[in-house]
Formats: sequence, C-alpha cells, structure tokens
Amino acid sequence: MHMYRSHTCGELNLSHNNTTVTLAGWVQKSRDKGFMIWVDLRDRYGITQLIFDESRTDKAVFELAKTLGREFVIQVKGTVIERESKNPNMATGDIEILVSELTVLNQAMLPPFTIEDETDGGEDIRMKYRYLDIRRNPVKNSLLFRHKVTQEVRNYLSDKGFCEVETPYLIKSTPEGARDFVVPSRMNPGQFYALPQSPQTFKQLLMVGGMDKYFQIVKCFRDEDLRADRQPEFTQIDCEMAFVEQEDIIDMFEGLTRHLLKEVKGIEVDKFPRMTYEHAMKTYGNDKPDIRFGMEFGELNAVAQHKDFGVFNAAELVVGIAVPGGAAYTRKEIDAFIDWVKRPQVGASGMVYCKYEADGSLKSSVDKFYDQDDLKKWAEITGAKPGDIIFVLSGPANKTRAQLSALRMEVATRLGLRKPDEFAPLWVVDFPLLEWDEESGRFHAMHHPFTSPKPEDIHLIGTEPGKIRANAYDMVLNGNEIGGGSIRIHDKDLQARMFELLGFSKEEAENQFGFLMNAFQFGAPPHGGLAFGLDRLVAILGGQETIRDFIAFPKNNSGRDVMIDAPSAIDNKQLDELFIKLNLNS
Repeated sequence: MHMYRSHTCGELNLSHNNTTVTLAGWVQKSRDKGFMIWVDLRDRYGITQLIFDESRTDKAVFELAKTLGREFVIQVKGTVIERESKNPNMATGDIEILVSELTVLNQAMLPPFTIEDETDGGEDIRMKYRYLDIRRNPVKNSLLFRHKVTQEVRNYLSDKGFCEVETPYLIKSTPEGARDFVVPSRMNPGQFYALPQSPQTFKQLLMVGGMDKYFQIVKCFRDEDLRADRQPEFTQIDCEMAFVEQEDIIDMFEGLTRHLLKEVKGIEVDKFPRMTYEHAMKTYGNDKPDIRFGMEFGELNAVAQHKDFGVFNAAELVVGIAVPGGAAYTRKEIDAFIDWVKRPQVGASGMVYCKYEADGSLKSSVDKFYDQDDLKKWAEITGAKPGDIIFVLSGPANKTRAQLSALRMEVATRLGLRKPDEFAPLWVVDFPLLEWDEESGRFHAMHHPFTSPKPEDIHLIGTEPGKIRANAYDMVLNGNEIGGGSIRIHDKDLQARMFELLGFSKEEAENQFGFLMNAFQFGAPPHGGLAFGLDRLVAILGGQETIRDFIAFPKNNSGRDVMIDAPSAIDNKQLDELFIKLNLNS
C-alpha cells in the first residue's frame, strides 16, 4: 500500500523502537566518520537521522551511502533504534534508523544556497529557485500557516450558511479603480477581456439571483506599482450578504476575525473598537491606524502660532506627538529623525522638537520664540510626560498629517512598540462617499461606485455631495487595512445618480454597467459585503509585514516571476492571430 514510505520523517519516536520502517525524502546533510555515516533525511513533516554502520550495514549499501550528496532524493528501509546522543531540539531526536536498504531515487546538483532555516541565499537567488526555497522551514511553514487560515475561513463561513461560488476571470474592463490587466480575444478581433480587480459586480448579481450568502477565496489582478505588501495578483476572501445592514456585516466578519485569532493564534479578543474616518485622520494621520501604542496627534495651532515663529504662523496645521522616553535622545539621534522626515519618501522640510525633562522643565529647538508656559501647553495637548520628547511638524494639513503618521510608525518601530504577537483590530467607519480630484476636476468614488450613501446623507446629493458619508467600513489590524466593504446601492435610480456624480454620461454608464442596472430592475434585495486581503491577513497573523513568504510563487518588485521568466515576449504568429501589432519605438 505504501510503495515509497511507511512513515514520514517527522512522526517516529521511541514508541516505534525496533520497528521496520520505510522512509523517503531529501538528504539534508551527511556526516562521514569513515566507519560510520549519519544522514539527515528531510521531508515536509520533519527530519529523521539515518545511520549507516560499517559493522552492521550491508557493504554495498554502506558504499552507496558514501556517494550521497545534499538534496539527493532517496528511499531507505531500516529499523528504528534509540539514539545514544539524543537531540531534544528535534521531534525525532530520540531515535535514528539503522538502514538496511538504500535506493537513490534521484541525484541532485549542489543547490545554489543552503536549504536550512538560516540560509546563505539572498532574496534574488531564492526567488529564482523558489522551489528550493519552499523546502526551507520558514517558507514551508508560512505556506502551511496560510492553508490553516484558509481552512478556518472556509469552515467558519460554511457553518454560517455561506455558499462558495466561483465567478469569471475573463470579464469586461472598467475605467474606475486601478489599471486592468487585459487579455486579447482571438475570436473577437480588436476586443479584450480584463482580469478582475475584484468580483464586485458578479457578487452583487448573485444577490439579485437570490444566493443570499456568498463567499469565494479568489484571485484578483491589478496592474499597479508594487511594494512589500502588494502583488500584481493577490487573493481575496470575497463575501456578500442579502437583506443586511451595516451592523449585520460588521457582526459577521468581526466574528470571523475573532474566530481566526482564537483558532490560529490562541488569542481571545474583545469586541472591536470603532473609529470614524474623521477621527482616525485627525488623531493618527491615516485611515488605518495602529492602536497597539499611543502617540496620538496633538494639534498645536492655538498654542504655537502668533508667537513670531514664521514657520508655524504660515502653516495650515501645526501638529505633534509625544515620544515616550524620548527626552533621553542625544542631539545626534534627534538629527537622525529630522533627516528621516526630510527624505523624499516623507517630504517634510524640517522638524521642531521639545524635550520634557525629568525635573519638569521643557527645552525646545525654538526656545527663542516660546517660554515654559507655551511649551507646557504643547505637553498638555500632546499628552507628553516628564522624560518624553515632543516631535512637531507643520505645513498643509493633509500632507503634514501623512508625514507625522509616517514618523509615528517609524518611532514605534524603533521603540519596539509594534509587537508582532500583539493584535489590535478595529473598525473604521463613516468614510466620505466621494473625493474630489483636482487634476480631472471631478469626484471619484472613495471605495467604488456601487457603495451606498448613509441614508441620512442622501439629501446632500444635489447640494453638497462632498459631505456625503459612505455606508462603508474597513477592518484594520495592526496598522494595516485587512478588509473593507460597504452596503451597496440596490436602487436603479440611486445608482444612476451616483454614476452621474462620478462624471459618467448616461451612455458611458449604460455601456460599462448596463448589465447591473438592468438586473436591478428585476428585484434587487438590500445587500452588502466585505473582502479581506488574504495574503496580508495571513502575513499579519504570522507576525510579518510583507506578504511574499506567504505566497507560493510570488513576483518581485518589478512584477516579474524570475523563476519562469515572466512576463515574456510571445511569438509573432500568436500576435498575428490576435491582430496585435507591436510598436515598441513609439
């Protein structure tokens, strides 16, 4: 029944003593002492030590064992015996296999990096040989962890009555959102499919179809610039429910997140706090605040302006944070922070600081403009205590908040406040429905054009559309948006009004979304949903900031798969069949 193995390399222990077993796997390492050879045999489940003894092993088998190299694929048969020198760091460290039979199933070239937890391979070389990198425990365990999270998601949603439905990958391109990946259609010359950025309209159509509770763990595609937590193809836990309001969605998916934290991490979490978008932006400078630590913003306009300091007087916003224990920073350390905020990625022109000494005195970099009473007001507003330092930025409000938010996160990282084993989820609600784009001179949907306005704000559509709040919600975990959704528009007339606000002509709206508008005429129920970013969720639960090690075959920062060398040019014959003419010189 078990042709290649009777057991895995991670399950044997002293209870199997004197048992004859068959194992198969890869040679992790070999130690040849002349009369004795030890080989560590590895598979997905662990490592088992093999022993070849000149006095107890068949001569031909012993000689063959001398030829084994790293990553050779072998099969062995032998007897489980107790190890003389046990290894408490290995699950199988109490036993070894006295080998009687050895078969080399496949020889292997010397790998380009060591297949061990601490490898000598750089990221580029490991990406090129990703199949070898997967053999290492850190990557293998990350993929197994992803599997566990995914299974728990499926179990939870299935138990709650959700039905998993697949939606198409070849769909219609739409102008909203990020750039689409497009796929030419050979059978429809000059026409293109798009790969979905999300299954948004299809899941809404499933609600019109009466499916009531839908989910899908689905690939999505966006042709946009990459970073550590973004890939051109990514995976969503996509969900939709009919006959629901915002509270129903929040309760359901807060429950899912609590379930994951408990089952995957063994952590019990109370009801998630909620924060309005406006409060998040004013207090933390972004709409996905990390609330594992304090350093909340203190707005200082009222106490820092009109004191002859022109930089502050000319600023739309003067805002600061109190850094715990920062009064001990040297001038060199403070200058390093000033240089950090001046980097192009942050873009501040400078930074003012104020030390709150242990004796209660305050010493700032702008003492010639401010006395102790002024600085004490700074401390009061920022919540600074003796021993802290206050970092202050100023300038245009939105830009300055973003800069201070970046500084807050950098400071927290350096202070060790962003603990990967600590989880602080929250909901951010009451987003603006629309945001004004100066360049195009029109509104854009902050989430997407199918998001419903708050019922109490609908009356503002004709007069002050910029003040309308969305019936939308984001779930934030440790400073990362891990999920977001909204109650959808289910009324044809309101959806048409929304398209109008977004600058669509009636013809454009009909051309792009006529199928959805038509569906609404046949009885669309009130509905809403949410999508989690699975890659990011798994990475954060796994204690990491980047998603790459939780994806089996990721792309690099240029969107390339260096292992298979994609994307790549295609044959001219294929281009001709697709009616595509390349002009790479234009």
